Amino acid sequence: MNLKSTYTLNNGLEIPRVGFGTWQTPDGQVAVDSVLAALEVGYRHIDTAAAYNNESGVGEALRQSSLPREEVFVTTKLWNSERGYEKTLAAFEVSMEKLGLEYLDLYLIHWPAAKGEPQEWQKTNADTWRAFEELYEQGRIKSIGVSNFMPHHLKPLMESAKIMPMVNQIEFHPGLLQEETAEFCKANDILVQAWSPLGSGRLLENKDLKSIAAKYGKSTAQVCIRWCLQHGSLPLPKSVTPARIKENADVFDFELGAQDMALIDAMPNVGGSGLHPDKVEF
Repeated sequence: MNLKSTYTLNNGLEIPRVGFGTWQTPDGQVAVDSVLAALEVGYRHIDTAAAYNNESGVGEALRQSSLPREEVFVTTKLWNSERGYEKTLAAFEVSMEKLGLEYLDLYLIHWPAAKGEPQEWQKTNADTWRAFEELYEQGRIKSIGVSNFMPHHLKPLMESAKIMPMVNQIEFHPGLLQEETAEFCKANDILVQAWSPLGSGRLLENKDLKSIAAKYGKSTAQVCIRWCLQHGSLPLPKSVTPARIKENADVFDFELGAQDMALIDAMPNVGGSGLHPDKVEF
């Protein structure tokens, strides 16, 4: 395997197994330089979002790159304030203008609507998804999915959907396996993407992970990314440092043993963000 190796989504589309995350990456030159560095190393999957406020920088990097458009898989996400059928269609156009793209590879609902009466938030999610389906059927988006959805958000959405979600991007890293959600996705052929696979850096100095990493001659970051891959998820490591961007891509020449996987699986949640889809205030 390498950075060009792919998973196949439930609609047959291939998606690179490791993506380059841009959450918390400032817009402008920092975003441009980090995405260009990632593409130079070999990443072919770039993940951004309207809420990251760096779609313009990501788009500029794609324009400056000499790579053909079809060789780079690009994801962005719909922010919470833009949910609903009409607002979703309008927000999509804004993101596309910032990115400077004619089509998008993957569009995600960033967080589920989960406030108030179930009948109300389920309708909001369904109306949003209807807009996603329309854009997908028009060929403007190659694949559609969700982010931070748990089974009780996914089930009602899937009941009203014409097209099943292809991806669910969730917080997934050592100490936070989200077993129920991951198993539900696996059972329904929905690919799990792992945001914050390094625990936003909080896991990098973890003694247990450092000990395991030393055994393989790897960094704790590489161990976290490899752990995600061996769980069948798609990690989205983020960095703005060229050396670390390169290091995070070097995860295909080793495999964690079963005992080490079990040790990591049993870790307490020491790197979690604390964000819960039913409790976030944004």
